[in-house]
Amino acid sequence: MTPEFEQKLLSMRPQTPRTVALACATDANALHSLVAAHNMGFVNVILCGDTGEIKSVAEKNNLDVSAFQITQCDDELSAANTAVSLVRNGDAHILMKGQIHTADILRAVLNRETGIRGSGILSHIAVVYSPTFNRTLFMTDIAMVMYPTLEQKVGLIKNAVSFARHMGVKNPRVAPLCAVETLNPAMPATVDAAALHEMNIRGEIADCVISGPIAMDIAVSKTAAQAKGITTPISGDADILLFPNIESGNITIKAMVNLGDWMFGGVILGASAPIVINSRSDSEVSKLFSICCACTM
Repeated sequence: MTPEFEQKLLSMRPQTPRTVALACATDANALHSLVAAHNMGFVNVILCGDTGEIKSVAEKNNLDVSAFQITQCDDELSAANTAVSLVRNGDAHILMKGQIHTADILRAVLNRETGIRGSGILSHIAVVYSPTFNRTLFMTDIAMVMYPTLEQKVGLIKNAVSFARHMGVKNPRVAPLCAVETLNPAMPATVDAAALHEMNIRGEIADCVISGPIAMDIAVSKTAAQAKGITTPISGDADILLFPNIESGNITIKAMVNLGDWMFGGVILGASAPIVINSRSDSEVSKLFSICCACTM
């Protein structure tokens, strides 16, 4: 963790710690990140799972979880439902996935009787930060909504804008990404981007600036925009990148993280509380970043 990134995290610390409910709390990486977040003053923690197994994992990894509450659960389903109920009842502010499949915890989240489903779309927002560029970008959707319709893209933008505003971006600039900057009826992404731009102008999508169609280079590089002679309210200064499909977003973020110095955090939005669901391959730092991001909500 670079000093710049550590300062970035500390700037996100809430005034009072948020409580995280970790479902199936035998994931060593998740425990590492929660111990770090707790020591930094971000969170209090409730661990849901088998008490003996949790303590065993903590001991094997030299992790002090004595400050954490442990709620005994006999199996994965019970742990997922218990963690969700803690959030539903207001005893926890953030839900986090431990050693459980994503589909299983989302099933508990989406249960119409006992879950924490919100009224809008459930979507994933990725937050990437580069100390080299000293820049933060919000990317959606790289993990949940595979091929969003125009209506779903509106929901993705509204979730991302709300989140960006919690992260201190007052009037985020949204780039609905396409391969070109012109409307082409044969390219559905450009049609949707133009429609989103018009909806923003009419005030149907508020608290942000949407400009599209727009290509990735124009969205993030002033140099590219100048070279192409393209002037938009966003040129080079996009805050939120809206991807046309899950493949383009997922490939982009993995390239940024694995081939560049971008730090990655992610939160699922649209439920009654933020949900931290990281991949098993994500680093402890990535999970820590995700927890810190969720604490801003």
